[in-house]
Amino acid sequence: MKIHFSARTIAFALTSCLFIGACSDVLNSSKSEQLMTNPTEVNITSIDDLNALFDKYQYNDASWDKGNREVPRITFAGVDERWAEGSKSLPVEIKKMIFFRLMTPLALVSNENILREREIVKNSPLDAEKLKKIALKYDILENKTGNLDESMRTALLDRVDILPPSLALAQAAEESGWATSRFAQEGNAFFGQWDFSGNGMKPLNQREELGDYRVARFDSPLASVEAYMLNINSNSSYLKLRVLRSKLRAKDKAVTGIKLAGTLDNYSERGQDYIDGLRAMIRYNKLEQMDQAYLSDNKLIHLTTEK
Repeated sequence: MKIHFSARTIAFALTSCLFIGACSDVLNSSKSEQLMTNPTEVNITSIDDLNALFDKYQYNDASWDKGNREVPRITFAGVDERWAEGSKSLPVEIKKMIFFRLMTPLALVSNENILREREIVKNSPLDAEKLKKIALKYDILENKTGNLDESMRTALLDRVDILPPSLALAQAAEESGWATSRFAQEGNAFFGQWDFSGNGMKPLNQREELGDYRVARFDSPLASVEAYMLNINSNSSYLKLRVLRSKLRAKDKAVTGIKLAGTLDNYSERGQDYIDGLRAMIRYNKLEQMDQAYLSDNKLIHLTTEK
């Protein structure tokens, strides 16, 4: 995906269209805390700057083709309406490169959080407060006064599990229109999740039979990815995904985006057409390679666009 093109084009598309900055989400494990706090700010003014950053961390085609799947910790604050307009003049492959390379670290950081929670679920006493907190988060416990048993721990482990980055990337691209949708611009909503609290963003053509639903807004793209994964891991609509994932793990088989996509007929009214579209996107863009990706040990990088 390393493609060189007009610095003038990328300067407009990237530096004026992407609001890149600090993110408040911080992991709780000691090592992750060290990596995610006191971030390094890197100012990006051109495609050369961005490619130089990617090259510094071997996050480029040359390294990828050699089998390196290490991804640096990079975050950004969001996009605005200028990205939707500016990206129209970009070659499709360039737009995809920017989108995937900035979204992949967010998927991996979100999975890192889930793995930390999974260790707590595996190893904590049943009366541990930190375990109960996770059980509440994933809707295994209904209230703080409830008690856990081993069967509930097992049920919790079926939920507290990672999702293939390939699936997250394909759905983010599909649901946000490559970060050009109004919801992505106004509320960092990359996955089209609904909100019935009244605090979300109202669709222009809201369907009355579904009630006063809105699209959930988030403080950052990372928060959107984390909420998406929690939704998949806790909502009854996606039980089939969790069952398949557990079966694959029990048989020591790979959990891939292509496989799990087949369970998401409830994610969209398009049903099987939606599934087929996700699988086509994963295959065409070779996103399953991302399922072998892992985060590097670099400190968190905040991209900025100061002149």
